[in-house]
Amino acid sequence: MKSVSSPVVKATAKAPTGIAGFDDITGGGLPCGRTTLLVGGPGSGKTILALQFLVHGAQACKEPGIFVAFEEASKRIEANAESFGWKLDELRRRKKLFFVDAQPVPDRVQSGDFDLGGMLAALEAQAREMGARRIVFDALNIVLALLPDAAAKRREIYRLHEWLLARELTGLITLQAGGDEAGAGSQKPFGFMQFMVDCAVILNHSVVQGVSQRNLRVQKYRGSSFDEDEAPFLIGKSGLEVAVARTPGRVDAKVSHERVSSGVERLDTMLGGGYYRGASVLITGSPGTAKTTLSGAFAEAACRRGERTLFVSFDSEYTEVIRNLASVGIQLNPYMKNGCLHMIPARTITGSAEIYLWRIKTLAKEHGARCLVIDPVYTWSKSGNEATAHSVVERLIDWSKADGITLLCTSLLDELSGRTEGGSPLQISALADTWIHLNHLVQAGERNRGMSIIKSRGTAHSNQVRELILSDAGVTLTDTYTAGGEVLMGTLRWQKESADRVADEVDEVAEKLKRVRLDAEEAELEVRVKSLQVELEAKQAEKALLVRTMESRAGDLSRDRTRMGELRGADAAIPEPK
Repeated sequence: MKSVSSPVVKATAKAPTGIAGFDDITGGGLPCGRTTLLVGGPGSGKTILALQFLVHGAQACKEPGIFVAFEEASKRIEANAESFGWKLDELRRRKKLFFVDAQPVPDRVQSGDFDLGGMLAALEAQAREMGARRIVFDALNIVLALLPDAAAKRREIYRLHEWLLARELTGLITLQAGGDEAGAGSQKPFGFMQFMVDCAVILNHSVVQGVSQRNLRVQKYRGSSFDEDEAPFLIGKSGLEVAVARTPGRVDAKVSHERVSSGVERLDTMLGGGYYRGASVLITGSPGTAKTTLSGAFAEAACRRGERTLFVSFDSEYTEVIRNLASVGIQLNPYMKNGCLHMIPARTITGSAEIYLWRIKTLAKEHGARCLVIDPVYTWSKSGNEATAHSVVERLIDWSKADGITLLCTSLLDELSGRTEGGSPLQISALADTWIHLNHLVQAGERNRGMSIIKSRGTAHSNQVRELILSDAGVTLTDTYTAGGEVLMGTLRWQKESADRVADEVDEVAEKLKRVRLDAEEAELEVRVKSLQVELEAKQAEKALLVRTMESRAGDLSRDRTRMGELRGADAAIPEPK
């Protein structure tokens, strides 16, 4: 049989599928002008992917398409696809999409006297008329199974493949694989098709620990690089959505230096001003350590700033959360009424962790959320296997950062089993920007709550363990109080503080008494000094009087002697000759 090949120039051209994530994995879509094989078991999403590929081509790429149905009637396919909002009727009226019912009839099942030549001729005429550039052959194995032997099947497959290449149509062929086998792509009757086509995609639908999970893997892609790992996907409101990690070429989200309040003033001080805008915050602790309370305080503070907030509660109904938080002064009900806060119980969401993430992203987008609370996130590890849940959490944080949403998650750490600061079950602690740990401290027969900041990237933060106090007035943190190198909380702290206050009062009284005594002694000394001063002055006066008396007496004595001499007639003194 003559071989036909597509032009080399179109080797790397891509036909976008419009499937979120899938075009990232394949680097732009399916190979344009070439054939792609899609293999999967029942319920794996083959028909949806194929039809979504055609719809996107018709709506966004101006490439009309043809859907050839070998298993289900086109009316049933259209009815099943109505929920995706693809407007298939409108596309058909505009001749952008054409359905061909090619289901085998019973007499051909018995005779086996047919080939694909006639159908391909009719398809060529239809493609030429509407200018089709894309075509899907859904469940090709149904019609091939009617052929008498393997050689006939191989002949018709090559006929179809060469027909697609000759007309440079972007073809997508779906094949059914048996059951939920991971290796469905190696189905023996048509295994050689994987070598023939330019691109092969395998869909897998399995059940892990009672939870349904869907994955796809691009097995080969000639002339193009692609992500070779399995990627989880789900069927959402608008079709398939494939979960992918961040690609190296993607522009990083803007980093904000803005701070947002945690809702607890003293915690903001410990964090150097609060959380960063767009950061991921993790609050861990055992049951009853006030994880939900801190989450509620953050949500209230966000709503008080006028920021729309989404609160997802996995443990309780949102009405119970509102009631419980009101007992510690956190009032969420007014914000629920004005629409700023949207609370949903996650028990209404069933399925795998992928379903949780998709639902939360959808709700956050619909609500226009700036802040998101998930309480708690560890329950995702119970939805299937833990490795898949960890991947989902990674993408949750990546998505919130890209959209500038401040994310706060709580997670349970079982202190009784000794698993405290070793990390959260999903290892989200390694991904979070800020990690706050809550714990119970048992002293003197009572249990008190302690809080510490294990890490907070990009900001100076306190390394102290603070006691977390819940009261009617709200949530607050006490200063660190130590005695003998041990942090005291609760009654022990109160007793120690009371004893210290009594000791301070005793010291104050003693100081006052000592001051009074010293004042009295000082007054006594001042009196004594004054008395001595008076006595000194008296002595000085007496001394002066004595001196004057003595001087007066000496003068009188001298005068008396002179007078006495005069009275006795004593000779006058004869002066000496010169």
